[in-house]
Amino acid sequence: MFIEHSGAELALVQSLKRREVHLRAGETLIHEGQTDAPLFTLRSGWAFRYKTLSDGRRQILTFLLAGDFIGVQQKMGDASAHGVQTLTEAQLCVFQRDALWELHRQSPSMGFNITWLTAHEESMVDDTLLSVGRRSAEERIAMLLIILFKRAAALQPDGGTSGVPFPLTQQHIADGLGLSLVHTNKTLRKLERRGLHHIEDGTLYLRDVNALARLADLYGDGKPAPRPLI
Repeated sequence: MFIEHSGAELALVQSLKRREVHLRAGETLIHEGQTDAPLFTLRSGWAFRYKTLSDGRRQILTFLLAGDFIGVQQKMGDASAHGVQTLTEAQLCVFQRDALWELHRQSPSMGFNITWLTAHEESMVDDTLLSVGRRSAEERIAMLLIILFKRAAALQPDGGTSGVPFPLTQQHIADGLGLSLVHTNKTLRKLERRGLHHIEDGTLYLRDVNALARLADLYGDGKPAPRPLI
């Protein structure tokens, strides 16, 4: 899933790495409004970016899987406009924010990689916006299931033939797709009765990928492109 880096690029990233941290499920990695948030690479586990309204209503912006680079959306010196929370136990590499300057200064290719990763995540947010704005509940959930399955499967040696981890609760799905919890529950059960997917013991199985893709009006096959690793 990840492109090969040169020895010099690997050495540069290692020199900028400060430490590793291990978090439990449900821990906050970046707080909304935080001004000193570092940068992270998610080595293992799942997390999500979110924003909340004053009354506590939450919108999940993107789900984060191993290899994702976290925190680059925050401008230098500004408060973070979003929060990040772990979905599962997670292992992360930690970088200081000035690592961005060093990556761009010392290695233009790694600077481009940062730009690529940022643009890629923005495109995922665009897809979520399209779902929330125009897709029906069935189409939204079909889109989410197939995209997350493909992303998780790309990290597994078996390509997802044995299913993929799926730590999302129905509340996470509802918050990510702008649906009520009741509507989310009914739609998931409806798609499962149609034989499109199955979720059991925290594992997602896709029973009919082509039918899900047609329902979601998916552009492309949903398989993630080879990507840089910071």
